[in-house]
Parts: sequence; structure tokens; C-alpha cells
Amino acid sequence: MLDFNTVNEFSHSYCIAICAFLVPANLLTTLQTGILTGLNRPRMQVWASAVVAGLWATAMIFHVFTWFAIGVVMPPTYILLAMGIICLTINVWAVGHPDSMMQLIGVAISAFRGFVRRRKEVRQRMQVTDLTDVRKFGSGCK
Repeated sequence: MLDFNTVNEFSHSYCIAICAFLVPANLLTTLQTGILTGLNRPRMQVWASAVVAGLWATAMIFHVFTWFAIGVVMPPTYILLAMGIICLTINVWAVGHPDSMMQLIGVAISAFRGFVRRRKEVRQRMQVTDLTDVRKFGSGCK
């Protein structure tokens, strides 16, 4: 039988180690789920990644709840709770409705490519090729 006092004691004794593992595990496996969804990989690969990421997110949420149970109410507990809930939501979204996630990823990628293209064009226009360009942009010294 599972003894919740032992689980709470373990969670509180090894909090730094638990968080040091769960934070990157949550972020990396959720990122992997998003990448697999964006690349339109087979559903089983997305599901496997989402299940692993969901386990880490659920573990983080339960770890935070052990701190709430003893009355620890601090910004890190809320930040970790929000991170766990967001990661869990993203993974459920990837499994439940991958088409809408792929559309959002496509929009984000095209917006990023447009931003990079505009920056490149601005840099090319700002390059000084001869002295007439310097007069056109002004010397900047007065």
C-alpha cells in the first residue's frame, strides 16, 4: 500500500533534485512532442512522446501539490505548477487534435521566416557601398 506520508517526506527531502530533473524533462519531452507533431510523424511516435511528457508533467504537478498540502505558497510553486499544467495541456493537445497544432506550428514557422527575411532585407539596404550612400544616410556627426 502507498503511504502518502513517505511520498510527502521524499518529495520535500529531495525537492531540489526532483525539480532539477523534472523541469528539463518536462520541457524537452514536450518540445519533442511538438516537433514530432510539426513534422507529421506517425501517431504512435507522437503518442509515445506525449505519454512520457505527460508522466513528467503529472509528476511535477503532484510534487507541487505536496508543497501546497503543508502550506508552502511561494512564487516557485506557482511557476512550477503552471509549467506542469502547460506542458500537460500541450501534450494532450498533440494527441487529441494534432491538425490544429500543425497549423499553429506552420503559422509560427512562416512568421519566423518572414521576420528573418525582412531583417535580411533591411541589413542589405543599410550596407554602405560607396560615399554617395554615406551622404544619403547622413554622417551622424554634427
